[in-house]
Amino acid sequence: MWGFLFMGRRVDLIMKNTILLFLFIIQIGCVNNESETDKLNKKNPVGSYGQTLSEGETYNVGELLSSTEKNIGKNVLITGLITEVCPMRGCWIEIIDDSSKEKIRIKVADGEIIFPLSAKGKTVIAEGEFAKLELSAKQAKDWKHHLALEKGIVLDTAKIALTKEDFYEYRIYSNSAKIF
Repeated sequence: MWGFLFMGRRVDLIMKNTILLFLFIIQIGCVNNESETDKLNKKNPVGSYGQTLSEGETYNVGELLSSTEKNIGKNVLITGLITEVCPMRGCWIEIIDDSSKEKIRIKVADGEIIFPLSAKGKTVIAEGEFAKLELSAKQAKDWKHHLALEKGIVLDTAKIALTKEDFYEYRIYSNSAKIF
């Protein structure tokens, strides 16, 4: 009789240890040790970022910018060559259209998607809301100052000269992209 009770405790102990081992394996498998800096400095940028891209018409930059009023506020797919990557956090890329040489910034939520610096020179398809960001004179100067700081350049905002193009920027607020 006592042997049966001890056997039950042994089975319980084996079951508990098995469950603990299983939970430990799951926890180890779910840990992502890749830091934001690692992602920013990733050597091979080819791949998908964020959510899965939708199916639909894909614009090049010139096509989209020639029909701004029709597309403001709409979800669009856009393709182009990456010419710049945010050097601080990888939170935006600038793409260019080969035929028109027009440029547009693709902005993502900080830390959610991190475009690697090595993406420069690669082709991208991105999806997101097409928007026109309108800036006051102070905001435009602060924006130019911020972009310069990202490149390690210090500007005096009082000495920044603005053009009419500095008061707005068309951009894509993206949640998905694929780099080729």
